[in-house]
Amino acid sequence: MSETATPAVEGWFTTGAEPALIGTKCQSCGTISFPRETTFCKNPSCSGEEFADVELSRRGTVWSYTDAQYQPPPPYIPSSDPYVPFALAAVELPEGLVILGQVADGYGVDDLKVGNTVELVVEPLYTDETGVRTTWRWKPVAAAATAAAAATAAAAQESQS
Repeated sequence: MSETATPAVEGWFTTGAEPALIGTKCQSCGTISFPRETTFCKNPSCSGEEFADVELSRRGTVWSYTDAQYQPPPPYIPSSDPYVPFALAAVELPEGLVILGQVADGYGVDDLKVGNTVELVVEPLYTDETGVRTTWRWKPVAAAATAAAAATAAAAQESQS
């Protein structure tokens, strides 16, 4: 098995230090779509068929959220046995799109509030015979900042001891 991490769905997001979802922009009317469009513009008043790839904003605001208390049916691959519920967030990006995705590992509905800022991160989804498969998830920015501040405070207190 390879140790290389690859996206579970090729072409939907970039990886690296600042990952981003990949959408398309209609060259006729400027409508932005996600996932990428290759056949026709999603704007009903446009007949455009040419698109350019665009990286979407990494940060957005929570539009809605919930948790998945039940295990989704196949082709869903559970990350643990027994099944552990996870949070989902619908996030509104500055481009005007609302994108649904899982919330980052370690965060749940208690960490979310409509209107709060989240940012895109890439995390492992599952492992198969080719290696680790990754997906995008939404990480609460305020919760991440609070965790970082707590770690800094703990380190400072430890250095004073």
